[in-house]
Amino acid sequence: MQKIVIIGNGVAGITAARNIRKLSNDQITVISGETDHFFSRTALMYIYMGHMKYENTKPYEDWFWGENNIDLKRAWVQSIDFDKKEIRFDGSETMAYDKLILATGSQSNKFGWPGQDLDGVQGLYSYQDLELMEKNTQNVDRAVILGGGLIGVEMAEMLHSRHIPVTYLIREEHFWGNMLPKEEATLIDNHLAKHGIDLRQETELEEILDDGNGKVKGIKTKSGEIIDCQFVGLTVGVHPNIDLIKKSKVEVDRGILVDENLQTNIPDVYAIGDCAQLKNAPSHRRPIEAVWYVGRMMGEAVARTVTGQPTKYQPGIWFNSAKFFDIEYQNYGVVLPECPEDSASFYWECDDKEKCIKIIYKKETLEVRGVNLFGIRNRHEVWDKWLSEKRPLDYIISNLPEANFDPEFYKHWEGEIQKKFNGEFPDQQVSVRKKGFLEKIFA
Repeated sequence: MQKIVIIGNGVAGITAARNIRKLSNDQITVISGETDHFFSRTALMYIYMGHMKYENTKPYEDWFWGENNIDLKRAWVQSIDFDKKEIRFDGSETMAYDKLILATGSQSNKFGWPGQDLDGVQGLYSYQDLELMEKNTQNVDRAVILGGGLIGVEMAEMLHSRHIPVTYLIREEHFWGNMLPKEEATLIDNHLAKHGIDLRQETELEEILDDGNGKVKGIKTKSGEIIDCQFVGLTVGVHPNIDLIKKSKVEVDRGILVDENLQTNIPDVYAIGDCAQLKNAPSHRRPIEAVWYVGRMMGEAVARTVTGQPTKYQPGIWFNSAKFFDIEYQNYGVVLPECPEDSASFYWECDDKEKCIKIIYKKETLEVRGVNLFGIRNRHEVWDKWLSEKRPLDYIISNLPEANFDPEFYKHWEGEIQKKFNGEFPDQQVSVRKKGFLEKIFA
């Protein structure tokens, strides 16, 4: 029986622990200094907003770990001796391992702005960040958020739920402009404005201002504008948390470098989740992908490898999902901010300006490469199948009802989407689905 130690109790580390237990009787220890138990990191915002309590974010009861013979240790690791296969904690305490899995996650980016370490300035990634935000936003008259990404919009919604006015600075022309095409980005710009968010496009931070007592009192933009505020959210992305091994024998780049089996250059040492960087990523995926389902898939793969069944990490079609206040977003396949030269796009937007679909396809063959959906729910397994089978645009438009995942009493939009397609592609006509009784009622 071998001793397997996992550093990090996020979705990657815990998925690895659970699957190792399914496959073996090996001794398993999960180490984390953040919390006693695994929790859903994506639910942090709902604790702040009062929709959930911390205990509601734990997918497993506290007794689960003892019942499954998975040891949990609440501690911060200080160093690792890879020659001795030994982990060192504060003081003189150590722990030996036979195989080690690094699942240390991400940490918030900072770019050296003057004042970025003042009280009232923070990112949002860990449970400790949530506790700090609870403290920092007491009696706040205005907040400023920097960075047009998913964590930033979550923070904006959190503050909005407590009626704290928010000014949101983004460098790009539109929100999430480095990820979304112009039409979708504009739709989200307008949605944020509808919710009272003061969105400042193409605005960069110069410095964060000190009130003289080490606390933020405002910010100054590069154009010289002063915005008074008592809280600044730094949400300009995250990067792999590799501080623990940065100066060790483990090879690193932006993340911990791993091969297709998620093994580092050190025997019996693996890395998974946000902290891992694939040396040879598949052409349709990025070397570092800080999304929860990647951590889950890596955890499943590494569990088989460390228990004697070497398994390559083989991610399938890219997908992602998020929520922008009231608008749900789904992405399958590749949709870039600028359409590739060999491709074109089909775009439909609802009159309410809160629902749209964009499909990217190859010009010559009409093969679909990716889709963005806003305000319309579709089935993951259907889009995964269509993209894997390289289905053409006319086929997908004809069969859109098959993908719909909206509840029964929601209005469905496939008929309008199909009509627009027929108008743009007179030589590729598809059958327009007739409106049903419920659609007439809710139209």
